[in-house]
Amino acid sequence: MNICVLGDSVARGIVYDEIKHKYSSTKNSFSKIISNEKNLNIKNLAKFGCTIQKGNEILNTKFTSLAEYSYTVLEFGGNDCDFAWPEIADCPEEVHFSKVPTDKFQTYYEEMIKKIKDLGSIPVILTLPPIDSKRFFNWVSKGLNKKNLMDFLGNDVEFIYRWHDTYNKAIIALATKTNTPIIDITKAFLNTDDYSKYLCIDGIHPNDRGHKLIADTILNTVGSYI
Repeated sequence: MNICVLGDSVARGIVYDEIKHKYSSTKNSFSKIISNEKNLNIKNLAKFGCTIQKGNEILNTKFTSLAEYSYTVLEFGGNDCDFAWPEIADCPEEVHFSKVPTDKFQTYYEEMIKKIKDLGSIPVILTLPPIDSKRFFNWVSKGLNKKNLMDFLGNDVEFIYRWHDTYNKAIIALATKTNTPIIDITKAFLNTDDYSKYLCIDGIHPNDRGHKLIADTILNTVGSYI
């Protein structure tokens, strides 16, 4: 069975190496774990920093057919909901939009789902790993005016979690609307004793332990099919 993956750095298997102080690809990404365990051919086209809009561009550029892939796994939203934090730190009183506002996010995602089906593959959506707001804020605010950032957040750092979750809810609603299979990664993280243990220091990228959790969740959900 051949499987294609489209998404961002989470799907790509990017983790933060605290020893080398840089992002790098882990050898233990969830796609590699599944590929090795089930002897599957997985073509991973996910990219660091990818939004749903860029994902559509990749799909349009790379494929005229997806018929050779039984399933196309989709994981988007983490970059789409993100903000240009340096701009906010400079001018917190101005109106700031996320990289891909929720209405456009849903439109682009629905277009992608339809195109994948038309190209001959079955799309499967992954929900998002939950974000650790405090850890993420400490990460993105390095070298920036933290007071201005907190003013933008209404002095409530957990706004970051709730905002991230609005995209997750949009993903779930979209799966229902389009009758697309969905695997709940979020729930798997939240059901642990402390999901932050499964995230890198930046508060958003799953670490190796997190990727094992994602792989196990996928296999437990669809293992009988693959």
